[in-house]
Amino acid sequence: MNNDPLLQPLQLKHLTLKNRVMLTSHEPAYPEDGMPKELYRAYHVERAKAGIALTMTAGSAAVSRDSPPVFNNILAYKDEVVPWMRDLTEACHEHGTAVMIQLTHLGRRTRWDKGDWLPTVSASNHREASHRAYPKKAELWDIERLIKDYTDAAERMYVAGLDGMEIQAYGHLMDQFWSPLTNELDAPYGGSLENRLRFTFEVLQSIRERVGEKFLLGVRYTGDECLPGGFDARDGMAISHQLKNSGLVDFLNVVKGHIDTDPGLTDVIPIQGMPSAPHLDFAGDIKREVDFPTFHGAKIQDVATARYAIASGKVDMIGMTRAHMADPHLMKKVIEGREEEIRPCVGANYCLDRIYQGGAAYCIHNAATGRETTMPHTIQPADTKRKVVVVGTGPGGLEAARVAAERGHEVVVFEAADAPGGQIRLTAQSERRREMMGIIDWRFERCQAMGVTFHFNVFAEQDEVLAESPDVVIVATGGQPNEEALQEGNELAVTGWDLLSGHVAPGRNALVYDDAGDHTALQAAEMIAKAGGKVEYMTADRALAPEVMAMNLVPYMRTLQVLDTTFTPTFRLTGIKRDGNELVALVSSDYTNVAKERRVDQVVVNFGTLPMEDLYEELKPLSSNQGAVDYDNLIAGIPQPLSTETERKFQLFRIGDAISHRNTHAAIYDALRIVKDL
Repeated sequence: MNNDPLLQPLQLKHLTLKNRVMLTSHEPAYPEDGMPKELYRAYHVERAKAGIALTMTAGSAAVSRDSPPVFNNILAYKDEVVPWMRDLTEACHEHGTAVMIQLTHLGRRTRWDKGDWLPTVSASNHREASHRAYPKKAELWDIERLIKDYTDAAERMYVAGLDGMEIQAYGHLMDQFWSPLTNELDAPYGGSLENRLRFTFEVLQSIRERVGEKFLLGVRYTGDECLPGGFDARDGMAISHQLKNSGLVDFLNVVKGHIDTDPGLTDVIPIQGMPSAPHLDFAGDIKREVDFPTFHGAKIQDVATARYAIASGKVDMIGMTRAHMADPHLMKKVIEGREEEIRPCVGANYCLDRIYQGGAAYCIHNAATGRETTMPHTIQPADTKRKVVVVGTGPGGLEAARVAAERGHEVVVFEAADAPGGQIRLTAQSERRREMMGIIDWRFERCQAMGVTFHFNVFAEQDEVLAESPDVVIVATGGQPNEEALQEGNELAVTGWDLLSGHVAPGRNALVYDDAGDHTALQAAEMIAKAGGKVEYMTADRALAPEVMAMNLVPYMRTLQVLDTTFTPTFRLTGIKRDGNELVALVSSDYTNVAKERRVDQVVVNFGTLPMEDLYEELKPLSSNQGAVDYDNLIAGIPQPLSTETERKFQLFRIGDAISHRNTHAAIYDALRIVKDL
């Protein structure tokens, strides 16, 4: 018998969950027309096949038309959702995985100019900072129809064969009724805590009457808003007791905090550099005092933490959602005793930041997640063994080497540095972003385990590559900072890379100019400010670092705003002059004909990178495909065509920043979709 706490079953009324690990409710924004179609189903089934006990679909499936999703959510108010949810549920049930869904009304956490352009509704007229919509204050007829909408949506899920559902009560309509900060209604739905909870219990009662006892109900809620004037942990404990004592719910799913601002959201769902499992003890306090089945998930990114959460009795089910985006086979590896092979979640939060900008959730270093219908999580052996040479050991190069080795090819890798990592190694110089090295370490370890040959401290040129007699060459040489983008004075600037690498010391009075909008300039600004320097961060964009995105911006702001930093958007650095011991930065604007100056002792620039393409250009005329990629084949998942020319024996491809300045995910995706078909 396996004594692993994570692998013990849990009985919830009539339902047996086969282990203690779940996907918490989350919306990866994969629906089509608001329906969980083929891709959505494939995403959940991939994790079900690997042994997850419970998959909680649809972070915030909308129950009403005046709850329009601000990104691509399931529309639970439509009858047509039933067959799609039934297909998903039956497919997961085949693998012994229970299926639930989270239903919600967003309340003020949406926009009036989405969907059907209906006014948003809440328990007050107070605007939410993140989505900026001023809601109407709910009338009695609103409350009556909303109770019906919740109940109808729940019945759809019951008819679809799901095992249960939860309603969402953190940041959405339910706890907008709960909080004195957002409830200005009169009795019976406003005033006392009992009145503020009335709407929730009327919804739960109506659902229970409609679906009966064989459909599990829960609430995912915040037990402490962590806001002055909001409800606190004592109120949260009282709410927890009332939920249990109502007899209407079968489990509690506890979080802590508020999500009406980007900083609040980031504290609820922490990213890299922030503490792991920050709310686990809080959830444990509620379970201990209320003595009721309790679920929890918030940055439970590794198996050891999850195992502790269960073994210590803090919770009954532990959510590992982002960890399963990084490695959908996590539970299979736990069950089989292969935990060292788990692809780690590095907390980059590329997944969530993308959906909050209206994109689909993609894992920064698993390019198959969210592409289950086109990209493999398990690499199949090739019919013919080939010799593959990879140049470069950044994330793209290592992914190419890993996938080629999984295919059974002989793989040789050249790297000019003394260790793998590429630009990730620079990124990880910041303590807060050190977890990014997990992207490199996991791939390097997998490559070593499969016998990939590495040659470090070798600046590979044509002769070194040709000496290997390759069948395929992957150029993953990356890029170098663009240092020639100014009209004058390029030689007076330093790059963000110069600072991050330690080649240049931080200035005392610095202008950091960001034209690329990624992490580099912010990391440089943070380094200067932490060293005691005065920093002006400037960009021609109308927003700070748009490629960094909302939740990743939060830690930078928390550091820079308390140090000597100013932020100047919409101005462009055009040149630099020297004046004695000072540098004069020349500044213009795309909006007006204006000329300004800044006098500083250091100008740091981030103009992105230019591809290191010399080797590629040398090899191109010798290759069978001249470096060309058949895009139709690439997109369709068909192998690249082979040439019949005998004198040109190798195919040549380049990936990542060796093509153009993009990001880590793009480099890894390039590698996967080229090499999986070699």
